[in-house]
Amino acid sequence: MTLKLKAFCLIIYLNQFLKNVQISLDAPEAWQMGFQDPATPIMEGIIDLHHDISFFLIFILFFVLWMLARTLYYFQFDPKTNSKPEKILHGTVIEIVWTILPSLILVLIAIPSFALLYSMDEIVDPAVTVKAIGHQWYWSYEYSDYLKSDEQNVAFDSYMLPSDDLELGQLRLLDVDNRVVFPVNTGIRLIITSADVLHSWAVPSFGIKCDAVPGRLNQVSLFIKREGLFYGQCSELCGANHGFMPIVVESVCLEDYISWIASKLEDF
Repeated sequence: MTLKLKAFCLIIYLNQFLKNVQISLDAPEAWQMGFQDPATPIMEGIIDLHHDISFFLIFILFFVLWMLARTLYYFQFDPKTNSKPEKILHGTVIEIVWTILPSLILVLIAIPSFALLYSMDEIVDPAVTVKAIGHQWYWSYEYSDYLKSDEQNVAFDSYMLPSDDLELGQLRLLDVDNRVVFPVNTGIRLIITSADVLHSWAVPSFGIKCDAVPGRLNQVSLFIKREGLFYGQCSELCGANHGFMPIVVESVCLEDYISWIASKLEDF
């Protein structure tokens, strides 16, 4: 193989890789310790709340360690106090302090957490409604806003791609044959249920994990802020192939979403 041909093949490989590079930001990675990049206001709020709580956690951790080290030092190594330890039976000031201070910290944590919980349950007037149905072991989706008749609507099944069918840049055990498509900057209502056993529709970048219960409709709201591919999985143990029913959401601009819906309607 000549040098020019090798360079040409390398350019093709890099071009194909760069087309799929965005998926590494919205899918799990090896040895990942942090969150995936947020794509919704809810997930941004979850990450901010985590950082706020981590600040208090680190502060309390170092304060307790300092108190323990100070106590051990003065009790064990200081010759002035080692022979005559203090015997404090009651201390009004310190008891008030260690009661009020943790209470204030809990209030500071509770205020943003309650605000986030209420925002997660807030129901807005949606522009798009999609129904996700869990099966053993795949997901199916229905876009019931675009009914052509009582029996025909935009609906499809989403199966995991076998390893032999994967293309360059696709993720093993995470990619599917039919992605669910959502428009960005649009209010979306997702209705989640199950056709057989308990499932759970979860996409980390959206901050959503909602149980799919047979005979029950659960509802979550979505507002996706950026385009991309977002990967999730069933998060409720549902049988032997529980680990083989991934979720892939493709968020596109409104014009591309309308074109995608139009192409789906032409198939009927």
